[in-house]
Amino acid sequence: MRWKGRRGSSNIDDRRSRGRGTGSRRRVRTGGGLGLTGILVVVGIAWLTGINPLTLLAQLDGGQGGFETTSYQDGQSRSTADDETAEFVSVILADTENTWGDIFREGGGTYPEPTLVLFSGSVSSACGFASSATGPFYCGADSKLYIDLSFYQQLAAQLNAPGDFAQAYVLAHEVGHHIQNVLGILPEFHKAKRSLSKAEGNALSVRVELQADCFAGIWAHYAARQRGFVEDGDIEEALNAASRIGDDTLQRQAQGYVVPESFNHGTSAQRARWFRRGFEAGTLQACDTFNADRL
Repeated sequence: MRWKGRRGSSNIDDRRSRGRGTGSRRRVRTGGGLGLTGILVVVGIAWLTGINPLTLLAQLDGGQGGFETTSYQDGQSRSTADDETAEFVSVILADTENTWGDIFREGGGTYPEPTLVLFSGSVSSACGFASSATGPFYCGADSKLYIDLSFYQQLAAQLNAPGDFAQAYVLAHEVGHHIQNVLGILPEFHKAKRSLSKAEGNALSVRVELQADCFAGIWAHYAARQRGFVEDGDIEEALNAASRIGDDTLQRQAQGYVVPESFNHGTSAQRARWFRRGFEAGTLQACDTFNADRL
C-alpha cells in the first residue's frame, strides 16, 4: 500500500505509554425495537429492492447500537509497536471513515466515527479489562476499537499473514463490527444469543463475524479505486490473512484437529469468501450473511 503522506484520523487514543490504561465508562444507547428478525427482514427487503439497508434501518430503528466485545483468537505476548505502525493504522482508520461516511450519506444518514485505542500490554474498556492476548477487539459499549499493535508481529510471524494490507484488513474487520453496532445488529445478536444453545449461538456468531469480513471487503473495494493507494498483491494479502485466522486453521494448528460445532468466526474458506464478496460487490446488500444458504 502507498499510504504515507495520506490523512490520518483524529479519532486516535494512544495509551501505549500508560501500560494498563484507563478506559472510558460512557455507555451508548442500544438498538431499539426491531429485533434480530426485524433487522434481517429489513436487510432482506433491501436486498430484493436494491435499496440501501441503511436508509430503511435509519427510518425504522434509528440505527444506534451498543453491547459487548467481539475479538480475534488469543495470541501470545508481543512487543510495543513503533510509531510508524501507529501512523499506518491512523491512515487506514481515516480511509474507513471516508468510505463509510460516503456510504451513510448515500443512505441518508451520518456515520458516527469510532475511536481507535492503541494500548500496550493491557487496557480497560467499557466492556471490561483486556490484555494483549485478547487480540484486536471492538467494544460497542463505548464505540471504540482496541489494538495492541504488536499483534501485527504475531500475524506475520506466527499466523503466516505478513503485509500491510493484511494489517489493514484486521482493522477494517473491527470497523465492520462498529457498522453492525450502529445498525443495531450486534446488540440484537447478543439478545438472541441468550436464548440459544451454545452450538446455536456459535453458529449465529459465525454469521456475525463473516458479515464483518464482508464489510471489510466493502472498504477494500473503495480503497482499490483510489489511484496509487492499493498495490498489486494487496488484496491477496488480505485474503491470505482471512484464511489464516479461520477457526478450522487455528484449531488444527493448536490441537491437531477441528471441532466444527465450536466455530464462532468461520472457516478459512468462509472468511476469505465473504471478504472477497464484499470486495467484488462493494454493497451492503452483498453482505447479508444471515439469510445466506451457503456460508
